[in-house]
Amino acid sequence: MKYCLALDLKDDDAMIAEYENHHKKIWPEILESMEKAGITGMEIYRAFNRLFMIMETSENFSFPEKEKMDNANAKVQEWEQLMWKYQQGIPGSKPGEKWVLMKKIFDLNEQPFII
Repeated sequence: MKYCLALDLKDDDAMIAEYENHHKKIWPEILESMEKAGITGMEIYRAFNRLFMIMETSENFSFPEKEKMDNANAKVQEWEQLMWKYQQGIPGSKPGEKWVLMKKIFDLNEQPFII
């Protein structure tokens, strides 16, 4: 499975640099929690203060189950609190909502073949 999500960072160059530095060496407990949840791959891209995440998962991955696991993990909660210092929801997101699941609107592989 593949999911794409969006999030904004606070529009501050120094804070954006700090955020990127945190992602150069993710805490081992965070990596372990992702693996346990069934996340098999993740990439995050940035344009200005907008982040775009591509997340690949096993078939048994579940957002509600991941949320439940995260809520029970003190280290994940510590990481999320630290990251929230830099993050803000995208326009249209609910108060306190972080990563927003994006709707796929185009896939070249699903287009009819034209000769």
